[in-house]
Amino acid sequence: MKKLIVVAAMANLLMACQSESQKQNIAVNYPDTKRVDSTDTYFDTEVKDPYRWLEDDRSAQTEAWVKAENEVTFGYLEEIPFRDALRNRLEKLWNYEKLGSPFKEGDYTYFYKNDGLQDQYVVYRQKNDAAPEVFLDPNTFSDDGTTSLAGLSFTKDGSLAGYLISEGGSDWRKAIVIDTETKEIVEDTLTDIKFSGLAWKGNEGFYYSSYDKPEGSELSTKTDRHKLYFHKLGTSQQEDRLVYGGGPDEKHRYIGASVSEDQRYLTLSAATSTSGNKLFIQDLQDPNGQLVPIVGDTDSDNYLIDNVGSKLYIVTNRDAPNKKIVTVDAAEPSPDNWKDFIPETENVLAPSTGGGYFFTEYMVDAVSKVMQYDYEGKMIREIKLPGVGSASGFGGKKEDTEFYFYFTNYITPGSSYKYNVKSGEYELYWKPDIDFNPDEYESKQVFYTSKDGTKIPMIITHKKGLELNGKNPTLLYAYGGFNISITPSFSIANTVWMEQGGIYAVPNIRGGGEYGKKWHEEGIKMKKQNVFDDFIAAAEYLIENNYTTSDYLAIRGGSNGGLLVGATMTQRPDLMQVALPAVGVMDMLRYHTFTAGAGWAYDYGTVEDSQEMFHYLKGYSPVHNIEAGTEYPATLITTGDHDDRVVPAHSFKFAAELQHKQTGDNPVLIRIETNAGHGAGTPVSKTIEQYADIFGFTFYNMGFGELPNQSILKKFKD
Repeated sequence: MKKLIVVAAMANLLMACQSESQKQNIAVNYPDTKRVDSTDTYFDTEVKDPYRWLEDDRSAQTEAWVKAENEVTFGYLEEIPFRDALRNRLEKLWNYEKLGSPFKEGDYTYFYKNDGLQDQYVVYRQKNDAAPEVFLDPNTFSDDGTTSLAGLSFTKDGSLAGYLISEGGSDWRKAIVIDTETKEIVEDTLTDIKFSGLAWKGNEGFYYSSYDKPEGSELSTKTDRHKLYFHKLGTSQQEDRLVYGGGPDEKHRYIGASVSEDQRYLTLSAATSTSGNKLFIQDLQDPNGQLVPIVGDTDSDNYLIDNVGSKLYIVTNRDAPNKKIVTVDAAEPSPDNWKDFIPETENVLAPSTGGGYFFTEYMVDAVSKVMQYDYEGKMIREIKLPGVGSASGFGGKKEDTEFYFYFTNYITPGSSYKYNVKSGEYELYWKPDIDFNPDEYESKQVFYTSKDGTKIPMIITHKKGLELNGKNPTLLYAYGGFNISITPSFSIANTVWMEQGGIYAVPNIRGGGEYGKKWHEEGIKMKKQNVFDDFIAAAEYLIENNYTTSDYLAIRGGSNGGLLVGATMTQRPDLMQVALPAVGVMDMLRYHTFTAGAGWAYDYGTVEDSQEMFHYLKGYSPVHNIEAGTEYPATLITTGDHDDRVVPAHSFKFAAELQHKQTGDNPVLIRIETNAGHGAGTPVSKTIEQYADIFGFTFYNMGFGELPNQSILKKFKD
């Protein structure tokens, strides 16, 4: 079906605020997307799936559809009169030196650096007071900047390093080992590594995890049996030893390994979903040592944070939803023998170690609070942070006397501080030189009430002096899943949004981890609607308090947050003017059949669980809740053709169904980035283009016209 949609403004007002070249209407002529007779039956209920063919990412038909949709989308975006101005402003603001916090490996201090507009960060190093030198430059990995550095791991003595690369944004990795002194590759590249780091065992070799290569599409075929291998340097990958995951009773979707800093212990985590894991330990000093279970079930999240000899320090949320640290002897490590070291508090714990101390970061209403403890469990001090926001990077090696932490919030560009472990004093190490004045902006936290009476925190950021007249363009962003917490952080892109008079609002909705396991579990499975209700209530709060109205509200989220946007816009299409779902999980009946999607069942449940679960999932699944005759908001769906985390078929099917059933004049577009994945490693140049398109689409469909230079946009909409 072809539909013609015209996005137009009143001609006389256009004459007043736009030049002759900008007076044209933007026409959208959607491609023909065939509907096929495909039906699934769940518990005697038939469900049509007319765009099932778009799941085949290797077919010529899907490739042609992607090309046709992109032609329509970019044709539209190119007509937005201020798209170039937004891109130029983003590029100008982005163009400043960015420096990561230094860390020591062997005789060198390493750090990540981007001169400004480099597609990928470069790894530098220096010895003592010598001039820094380039160690690894991912910008040389590919001509178009789409091959990225996806991990870097050093041996304890720093003489060898293994690094992972991602091509086109894929989760599949290759591993390359180099001699750090000469920077020469020491053996053949390892391939087909996925959801894994590299854990070195001395200089002998390293542990890594992967799945068997799928027989179908590498980007979409289900992968659900993770395996841990040990690679011995100087041998071929075919000879790598299977450590765990090969037996009939050892089917786990996620297996990870780490080696303790003293090189004594291997710890192994095995999980069937994104929540909860078994934990095993092996004494590497014992030639006959075997993997011994510490935790034999997946009812809690557990990991070894450190050890002193055989004394283990374990972080767990077992009987402690906000997490705690316990100790136990490696000889008898089961939970029955655990002793509290740093007990659970009312705030969520995220600990680290360094310099012979523990550092406990707590989230207090999604804002950082950091304490320092010794190895006897005595609190040494609370570390007074530079402001209210997010702190990270506390920690290092045991022998470190100083290290660097990072601090940021929504109006404070991230800066690094050098911390003295003994005195607790710190000094500014690096601050970005950026064309942005935090004093011109304000960021405040409010609490609003969700549908069931739950209090939800939200941070609202905008220019000072902004008039609350209900006419401010507002971007509402959230995630709400997988125990992931959204904490304050600075964004160059959001700065461009706010300097044009925009409001940026972030609610910490249920399903996340801001208030621990209980907060997470209030937004999973049969309680997933709480997440959408929290997001809807955030929008209603902004409208009721005159920050904005539905005409000036955009909602945005990615991945699980893309599901959030898709569910919200199909449940309440009247609530917003613009919807921006990115790499979203849109088909809740089939998500578990692609790549590692089955591992998300802890949060979502699956149609195979029960008839009740099937009906619940179908009740909010975005693809299945688009109704003919409904006017949905102007929608720009974004995804990548190499996304093997949330396969692009989710977005393809959602776009096709929405285009087929949309009523009214609001456009429905899908922007498909080629040679790109779920987001990590995306080149800076592509990121800038994406934000220019997203913001241009959003402002234009809110009725805004020409961009006056760094001031609030002029309107031409009634």
